[in-house]
Amino acid sequence: MGEVLLELDEDLILRARKAARRITADIQKFIAVHTTTTTERTVARLFGIDGVDEDDVPLPNVVVENIQKDGGLGRGAAFWLGNAVHYFGYDVQQVSEAVARGSIDLCKVPVKAEDEARKVAEDLAREAAARIAARRAEREACVDRLGMGREPYLYVIVASGNIYEDVVQATAAVRQGADIIAVIRHTAQSLLDYVPYHATSGGFGGTYATQENFRIMRKALDEVAEEVHRYPRLVNYASGLCMPEIAAMGALERLDMMLNDSMYGILFRDINMKRTFIDQSFSRMINAFAGIVINTGEDNYLTTDDPVEAAHTVLASQFINEQFALRAGLPPKQIGLGHVFAIFPEVEDGLLYSLAQAQMTRQIFPDCLLKYMPPTKHITGNIFKSYAEHVMFNLVSVATGQGIQLLGMLTEAIHTPFLHDRFLAIDNAKYVFNFARHLGEEINYKKDGRVQRYTADILWRATTMLEEIQQIGLMTALERGLFARVKRPQTGGKGADGVVPKSPDYFNPFPRLMLPAELQDQFQGGEAE
Repeated sequence: MGEVLLELDEDLILRARKAARRITADIQKFIAVHTTTTTERTVARLFGIDGVDEDDVPLPNVVVENIQKDGGLGRGAAFWLGNAVHYFGYDVQQVSEAVARGSIDLCKVPVKAEDEARKVAEDLAREAAARIAARRAEREACVDRLGMGREPYLYVIVASGNIYEDVVQATAAVRQGADIIAVIRHTAQSLLDYVPYHATSGGFGGTYATQENFRIMRKALDEVAEEVHRYPRLVNYASGLCMPEIAAMGALERLDMMLNDSMYGILFRDINMKRTFIDQSFSRMINAFAGIVINTGEDNYLTTDDPVEAAHTVLASQFINEQFALRAGLPPKQIGLGHVFAIFPEVEDGLLYSLAQAQMTRQIFPDCLLKYMPPTKHITGNIFKSYAEHVMFNLVSVATGQGIQLLGMLTEAIHTPFLHDRFLAIDNAKYVFNFARHLGEEINYKKDGRVQRYTADILWRATTMLEEIQQIGLMTALERGLFARVKRPQTGGKGADGVVPKSPDYFNPFPRLMLPAELQDQFQGGEAE
């Protein structure tokens, strides 16, 4: 979409972006002086700690709980682990196993030389960064050699609950033409404060996100890539109480995309907002360094609100998500901003409103890889009408230059998709995308017409909303229910006890290794503006 089709008020766009930048700067000041239990577990994972104890508790949890019980977490897990490795001469895995056996209390290990403890930790961090950089280089080599599909990328989900059955469904979908495979997680895994271990086959509503499951699916997709001569991208969820840990696992196992929203867990999983803001920052930093594209979740706002009346809240959230992502080092091409084709099918001119929203989003975020979500809220058991709605959805997408197309299933309201449901969805999208490939280049919207007036109103209301949030603060805005009509208290929600103030001597070597120089100080306590 090279041509600007809508006459959007550029001054309003600048005002909205400026307000979002200041909103996130305010939150960044809080992030800079706090850490969380899962952020510290992520450091342990990146150092190479893996496995479970005799009670099946993951060793990263064992290590961080050992530090937390003695009040040492404000100094950072990196320091205590580096100190123990230096003192005992063990490797870091041996240290974690000794902690699990009860033979080491990390905070009680004598500190012989702080500089040496930090140096050990820095060396472990450099090794982790090198492993992730190598996986990123692997991906880039695969894409260069095999190529990818054509935008809008065809994105489908698998959700059998059994990783081995997921592999069968995912590889079939790639053979049928899918460009992106998302493995839906086990229901409510986002509320677990640990990451399960091993391969799994007993998930409900989806498959557990584990590092072994990531490895199994990546291997299967790499094999089918050679068969179809196209690199399929793999998606999972860096969200919930283990957001940065899953980002780290994804980086190590060469996942390509992560659902990684800055506010979804607060609004829809009732996870404490302070913890979520800290965790989204660290997880996005890892995703940025690993070359992983994040997907945001603004489409969910319209499951609890009216798609037309609340369209401005989606745009306001996109501005906020964009700024949080930029602060974590993500370039626009790695930011997949979400939105949705959600207008009730009985609304007169619903197609015009849908075109307007999609085109507006494309123009305001020209360099981001937009993720367009299908209609689900109003899908019924009438599969013929559902299929017709998906034709409209696909038409809007190709006409407005969307980047990632999560395909709608005609049996959405009936059951988890079968192989042939996915085939029909891919076939529908391929037909529409080809038949209307350059439609967008021939469209001009009437001056002062319905589309122009509608988008002007959305942009005005989003800008006004962001400037109000700038005045009251984002946490207060969430308390008042400004997004999705959901109210969350600052001190409530799950995982609040996992937020820890950083000590003056807090140490975490990863921001220095993974962030551009200009972002490092604001991440670690310097100026956030």
